[in-house]
Parts: sequence; C-alpha cells; structure tokens
Amino acid sequence: MAETVRTHWRGLRLTGLVSLALFASVMAIWQASPDALTGVRSAIRLTARTSLALFLVVFAASALARLAPSPVTRWLVEQRRYLGLAFAVSHGLHLCAIIALARLDYAVFVELTNLTAFVGGGLAYVFIAIMAATSFDRAVVWLGPRTWSRLHTTGMWYIWLSFALNFGKRIARDGAYLAPVALIALAAIIRLAARTLRQRAIPVR
Repeated sequence: MAETVRTHWRGLRLTGLVSLALFASVMAIWQASPDALTGVRSAIRLTARTSLALFLVVFAASALARLAPSPVTRWLVEQRRYLGLAFAVSHGLHLCAIIALARLDYAVFVELTNLTAFVGGGLAYVFIAIMAATSFDRAVVWLGPRTWSRLHTTGMWYIWLSFALNFGKRIARDGAYLAPVALIALAAIIRLAARTLRQRAIPVR
C-alpha cells in the first residue's frame, strides 16, 4: 500500500488530491454545523490544523531524509514542493474562513485577533504566496539558486515562527495545544540537527 501511495500520489496530482480532500472536509464541517458562524469557526480550526500538518511535513522533509533515509522520507523530499502547494491551498482556505468570520460577526473577529497578529499573519501570507509562486524550476533559474534558497529558507522559518506563536499563546487557555506546539518544536530540532550534521560532514548510516 505504501508503494502504491508513493507511485500514484505524485506531482500536481498529489496537490490536487490533497486540495480536493481539504475542500471536501471544509464543506462537510460546514454542512454539519448548526449555523453559519459555528461552521466558519469550525472551518478556521480545521484548516489551522491541516495547514500546520502540511507545513511541518514540508519543513522537516529534507532533514528527515538526511537523518533517517528511507523510501518514505525520499518520497517526502521528492514531493515537497507539491505538498507545499497543498499547504498554500489549506492556508488559503483558512484565510477565506477568517474573512467570512469578519463578515458574519465583526465583533467576534476583533475579539479573536489584534493588530500584531494581523500584521504578523499578513506577512506570513505574503511569504506563502511568494513561495508558492516560485515553487517551480523556472523560478529557480530566474531568481538564481542562492537567492531562491535564501527566500524559501527565510520564509519557512518565518512561517514556523508564526505557527509557534499562534499555537503557543493558546496553551494557557487549552492544554490540548501542548501537542501541536511540541510537534512544532520537534520539527525545528530535527531541522537544526540535520543542519549540524551537514556542517560537520558526518556520513549518515
């Protein structure tokens, strides 16, 4: 089964299938909600989680392949750009749900956000849009490998920080947020460990 997934879930087909699943999940949760406001808030929570899951996979993919090489981790590296595009779709749906919340109940929207979160989150979306637009080989040639690498590395770490802050600040209200925050921290540790290994040029066995 794993081999079938690696064979058929590839490239833009992978992005399309994941995106379709995301749309279907949002519509299902919307239909199951007793009213529009509840549906929007449920969609915001759902897409926040799907975005985090997809982002962490993309963020840690190359590090995992270096630290624990296997067919699965190699597949993750090969499909990283397409999973990244699926992440952009997920967070695009998240943004649409936030806009819908502001239109449905602006008082609740203001209660749940602030200027710092608005500006910080807005910059994260700028990075997501730029990185999605430059996820193809022509963009690497146009920007140059070094500039492209710096852009995507900076963007990845900024988005990581945005998730860390947004999930971390909710721990005081709900201990269930400890689990995603632990995964966010673990992803950074994995990535930094792989970077240290590469700098020391220690062969992975």
